[in-house]
Amino acid sequence: MIKKIKKNHVDWQQFLCGTPARDYIFQKDAYESQIHAAAELIKNADAVIIGAGAGASTAAGLSYSGKRFTDNFSEFIEKYGKAYMTDMYAAGFYPFSSEEAKWGYWSKHALMNRFTTPPFPLYKELYDIVKDKEYFVLTTNVDHQFLKSGFSDSRIFATQGDYGEIQCQRGCHQKVYDAEELFIQMDEARKDCLIPSGLVPKCPVCGGNMAMHLRCDNYFVEDEAWHESADRYADFLADIKGKKVALLELGVGFNTPIIIRFPFEKLVRENETYSLIRLNMDEAVVPENFGSRAIGIGGDMAKAISDLKGRIK
Repeated sequence: MIKKIKKNHVDWQQFLCGTPARDYIFQKDAYESQIHAAAELIKNADAVIIGAGAGASTAAGLSYSGKRFTDNFSEFIEKYGKAYMTDMYAAGFYPFSSEEAKWGYWSKHALMNRFTTPPFPLYKELYDIVKDKEYFVLTTNVDHQFLKSGFSDSRIFATQGDYGEIQCQRGCHQKVYDAEELFIQMDEARKDCLIPSGLVPKCPVCGGNMAMHLRCDNYFVEDEAWHESADRYADFLADIKGKKVALLELGVGFNTPIIIRFPFEKLVRENETYSLIRLNMDEAVVPENFGSRAIGIGGDMAKAISDLKGRIK
């Protein structure tokens, strides 16, 4: 029975899971054997659920560190110091002294990682793998790579927000706002890492500060579109019950495992026709009791997806 909340939306909390497996193992099968077995599971599946975490975009080339960071954020590194500005992720937690400083950084960050990046080959190959299947995407990523690469917006649930949107910092009302044009203006007007005060966004309801639409505290806005995406995911899960389903998990570690990693394992435990394909650079452990219904492939994810595509097509 699907639980409902206000306005008859699904209660997303029921899909979360905080229980890890007790029998994780690194499989010792040869890489080629794993790719072959994973390709067969996908080919024979009636439906595929993709679960993607930060590791997927990192593998695709959307690096938050290294040369991509130092080349594009040199002014911030110089102003705030190398000890704090180690990469784009860490930089986002810097205690900026003003709204002008905060949006000076975040407008640049959003443009770099949401708007100016092209669709990466990894995501386009992933789309080629599932485009002729019934599929759904559950992701904690906020970079829109799935939508850019051909996936249908109606088959994507981005649970943690969107780099292209802003919201009331205190969540005073359940609405988010497209910020692309504002970020472009901020980027063009920025001087000494600061934007002009006239470009600082204010909440149209309470007049308070605005924030990125990212789940980082209890004020995260779950607007109508967010709830509709959750509803579609719930409907998809109900529709595929009893069918052969391949859960393709990409780059999901143990940082926030309750959204994708543990729920995927729960789905396999509860459905004997489901299988799990876990691609992860360092944490490709799978529950041993799943037997041949689980494949954990470590190392280069981009190569694994390319090889999977070659085996399936």
